[in-house]
Amino acid sequence: MKNNLLLGLAIFGMLFNSCTSDDTADIIINDNSVTNNNGGGNNSTEAILLSGTYIEDLTLDANNTYKIDGALIMTSGTTLTIPAGMVIEAVASGSDVYIAISNGAQLIANGNASNPIILTSDSAAPQAGDWGGLIILGDAPINSVTGNATATSEIASLPYGGTDITDNSGILRYVRVQYSGGSADGQSENNGFSFYGVGNGTTVEYIQVFEGKDDGIEFFGGTVNVDYVSVVNAQDDSIDWTEGYSGIITNAHVIHGASHDKGIEADGYNTDIGNNSSPIFWSKPTVTNLTIIGNGSETGNEAIRLRAGTQGIFSNILIEGFAEGFDLDGDAGSDSSNPTGTGVLNGDLSVTDVTFTDVTLQVKNDTGETFTDSDLLSGIGNAAGTDFATWGTGWTVGNN
Repeated sequence: MKNNLLLGLAIFGMLFNSCTSDDTADIIINDNSVTNNNGGGNNSTEAILLSGTYIEDLTLDANNTYKIDGALIMTSGTTLTIPAGMVIEAVASGSDVYIAISNGAQLIANGNASNPIILTSDSAAPQAGDWGGLIILGDAPINSVTGNATATSEIASLPYGGTDITDNSGILRYVRVQYSGGSADGQSENNGFSFYGVGNGTTVEYIQVFEGKDDGIEFFGGTVNVDYVSVVNAQDDSIDWTEGYSGIITNAHVIHGASHDKGIEADGYNTDIGNNSSPIFWSKPTVTNLTIIGNGSETGNEAIRLRAGTQGIFSNILIEGFAEGFDLDGDAGSDSSNPTGTGVLNGDLSVTDVTFTDVTLQVKNDTGETFTDSDLLSGIGNAAGTDFATWGTGWTVGNN
């Protein structure tokens, strides 16, 4: 009787999914995980395809090989568990191929230095943009909405944001995303890691993005703390934040490729939506132990662009090979809609201990406020940046 009931529910679920009008693929349960097959195993080298919307936990088996062939969405209340050392390939279609951990779901991806977890392209000649990337959505504060409302993610159109600063979306440790940034809907592009309203109860440390077509890591609000970050050859910005992000970034190492935009591009709020928080708050992360290596001052690139009212506390920052070190944009006046420069004057935006090598202009001030470089910067020449040689050895790629 129980088996008949489960079969009936499964058939109903498939019929329901096939009749909906959204773009999410039907659930494909053809894997041999503990959740879906009661502990079954498969030692075959043939890849098990994963996609669809999961309403139960999904635990991947280290004895199996998996391939993502569409959008894999974990719904609220579920957990995706990926064992250390697993390599998961994604079909290199560049469209609608990604992993999304919904608000209320968790990802447990607990690798180690000897056995990192790798999410990559299945192409024999992989390149940036082959597939989407990893999307995590949480219940931490964002400033693009009013009150307890939630926003909708650019990718997958999933809700995110809330009031839980300590919201927990799981564990990411020693996880590498390669060849990401593929277009998800013909207009929007994925990042390597996208953190939408993720809270600081989430553990994120030792992560790398290699050869991404869009941003390496982007924070859409939230409070998540990230430690030990490597971004190599992201074609847009390596690290990006907006919508009131206020977490801590510690030990970040960025290397620009030949085609690359900013090392950091930071917004106080999403300028496409507006700052709708009440009381109003701005992005204000703490960034400590950061190294950004560019392609030389003659390239014209900016290492760090701060705009749209973002604030931030920076310390031990090493910048090498850029036309501009810090480029600040905004309006004049504490009641302006983009008070980036006001933060310099009141101490909400500061840089302590910074070293510039082959940088033409240390600070470019386009904020409308009047201040000197010394109002923003102190301890010039004192920074060593992050000790990447110690923490990045063995599990990262592309840093030589």
